[in-house]
Amino acid sequence: MLQHPGSGSDASASIVVEHKAHQLGFFKMPRYLALFGSINVGGNRLKMADLRYALEREEIENVETVIASGNVLFDYEDRPTEGLEDLFRHVMRERFDIDSFVAVRTQDEVRSAVEDNPFTGIGADNLVHTHFLGGQPSQEQFDDLVDAFRGRGPETFALGNRCLFIDFVETVGNSKLTGAFLQRRLGYPGTARNVRSLARILQKMRAPQA
Repeated sequence: MLQHPGSGSDASASIVVEHKAHQLGFFKMPRYLALFGSINVGGNRLKMADLRYALEREEIENVETVIASGNVLFDYEDRPTEGLEDLFRHVMRERFDIDSFVAVRTQDEVRSAVEDNPFTGIGADNLVHTHFLGGQPSQEQFDDLVDAFRGRGPETFALGNRCLFIDFVETVGNSKLTGAFLQRRLGYPGTARNVRSLARILQKMRAPQA
């Protein structure tokens, strides 16, 4: 379970008051998207029902898997997403023995992943991707990626906020612009989703919760 700021009896009382307020509906908790990498590829087989149960055991609320493996919507107090990423990585290691990269993004960040992608509406929706990263590469790292990939394929890409926008143009499965290649050049692990899937996920995030 994530630790809340503060300590001692005052912090405990604050947590109780906050939890009761959420229960009574005084506050609407933000909806987040967690993107899990390395699930149901290779030997990392995991049922989404098992993942939902594991997250609910950590007091994550309104957990819902969407589209396909590795996309999880959930509610949580307004907290820095880095702490949630750490928690989910720990759950994956401890409960399932899977070392998975996890990116947690707010609704606004998911919207930006679609609308700010310069290739959205130009390339095919299944070939235009946003590759979510574990940190923000520098301009120098991005320039190094551009130089290293020059002449390897038709792909075009642009740097975003903790992400890389990619138009694979022809193919994703046979592209030389692999996750391993990107991590070596940009310095961060990542996981990608096409803009078609992200648009559907964003629609689900905006839907009223029961």
